[in-house]
Amino acid sequence: MRGEDLASLLAHLRHAVGDRHVLTHDRQTRRFRFGYRFGSGPVAAVVRPGSLVEQWRCLQACVDAGTAIIMQAANTGLTGGSTPHGADYDRPVVIISTTRIKGIHLVDGGRQVICLPGATLHELERRLRPLGREPHSVIGSSCLGASVMGGVCNNSGGSLVRRGPAYTELALYARIDADGRLALVNHLGIDLGEAVETLLDRLDRGAFTDADLIADQGRCGSDHDYASHVRNIEADTPARFNADPRKLHEASGSAGKLALFAVRLDSFPQEDASGVFYIGTNDPGLLTDLRRDMLRDFPGLPIAAEYVHRTAFDIAARYGKDMFLAVRVLGTDRLPALFAFKARVDGWLDSLGLGRHHLADRLLNQFARCFPQHLPRRMRSYRDRYEHHLMIRMAAADMDAMRAYLERSIDGRDGAYFECSADEADRAFQHRFAVAGAAVRYRAVHHRAVEDIVALDIALPRNSLVWTETLPAEIEAEAIAKLYYGHFFCHVFHQDYVVRKGTDIERFEQRVLRQLDARGAEYPAEHNVGHLYPAKPALADFYRGLDPSNRMNPGIGQMPMQSHYGNGPKV
Repeated sequence: MRGEDLASLLAHLRHAVGDRHVLTHDRQTRRFRFGYRFGSGPVAAVVRPGSLVEQWRCLQACVDAGTAIIMQAANTGLTGGSTPHGADYDRPVVIISTTRIKGIHLVDGGRQVICLPGATLHELERRLRPLGREPHSVIGSSCLGASVMGGVCNNSGGSLVRRGPAYTELALYARIDADGRLALVNHLGIDLGEAVETLLDRLDRGAFTDADLIADQGRCGSDHDYASHVRNIEADTPARFNADPRKLHEASGSAGKLALFAVRLDSFPQEDASGVFYIGTNDPGLLTDLRRDMLRDFPGLPIAAEYVHRTAFDIAARYGKDMFLAVRVLGTDRLPALFAFKARVDGWLDSLGLGRHHLADRLLNQFARCFPQHLPRRMRSYRDRYEHHLMIRMAAADMDAMRAYLERSIDGRDGAYFECSADEADRAFQHRFAVAGAAVRYRAVHHRAVEDIVALDIALPRNSLVWTETLPAEIEAEAIAKLYYGHFFCHVFHQDYVVRKGTDIERFEQRVLRQLDARGAEYPAEHNVGHLYPAKPALADFYRGLDPSNRMNPGIGQMPMQSHYGNGPKV
């Protein structure tokens, strides 16, 4: 792009959103250009619209200028799927960050919600709580400030056994056709009129009522079949994974190949009365039997069933302690601001040439160690006794059945359980979700010994009897630590490998993936393919159908970065 063309684009963007929300300096754009775990690259600008109308005008300006466009919400993804990847694009890249567009509208008495691009899971949870309802996901991602829309784009599953991947067929989005024309598509199921900016303004302000809802359109706001789907323990396919053709529909699974303006989702009755069982064992077969028995025979599915391996327990206890304390002391409301502040500090340290020392991470880790022991005594005792840990949250109505089952199924086997107090339950689940960032912190603190992290999230077939991993000795020798944790009943596991300095990371990852292929695993399970994984044919075809000119998030799924995927005229 010629200098005068870039200057013209920046002028249009500044006219749309104001000077302060068009960022071009490297220090200003750093936290948008770098992924949470992976991915980075240069950008021409980061623009931060504050309304749906401003978002439309920014999109139109970028389309007219011929740039590549990356739509970004909270930037909490783990595969680089919402950041640039290197500098091999054939045109400038503009990131449109939507975090300022935070609207949430409740419809049908709160049984459904309409979320705008910057709405977070935590904000949605807070809006629904007074109504006795909750969103698709209430634990984990919500603690990291993740956006509702990001979950839909990635088919994210979350921890709640009964609900499956985040999914909707009700969305308002813009797409760019093969000729480079921008069009708005209203499949939201609300009559908002035809004029684009009037429609967007009405939606932004919530200037509509339930009378404007379009009934009987045959579109759903969640995966209604997942509870029965996950119970099919003899199926040789996973319960849920990112590229599942069953759940690729317009916005759902779109991974930034569309520009989303709103999604309409189902909410769910809140289950306040519940209890948590903490199970420890050295026998993986005990947990295999428990999962299969409960999915097959229990009338009520667990609310959540989270697994943690001992190594992941240990690394999170030391390197995830500051995250654990931040959740408990600050609450999830303030975490996005905390992450943004840390990103600014990291950018400042980078500008001083100190970024390679990871000073902020090391100081936070040292600071957390000054605080008293944060994990309950019974959890620490089970850590000493058992390799495998499972936390199961059950509805109150199913607690007696669960007690009786555990008494008879664990009797005589190498395992035990206890019922958590309310405080123990909170701390157990908070510790489980501190695991997700613990490997990143370990890498920062021990950067001289660590080459990098290979972070995989995988989905095993529902009929798999062996869910633990045994690596060949030559692969095992290259890993300093292996963190296994995940959503046990869905057979979705996160596997983080901390790899020794000097190891060929790409070769290491490919060897691990070949092991997973032999087990029938699908990956990624609940993050999008980003720039880490190749998009399989069905997913690649889906992306091409959404974005035939390859203007939106080019290169995703290791597909070509060039306009029209390198097969057509430049736009």
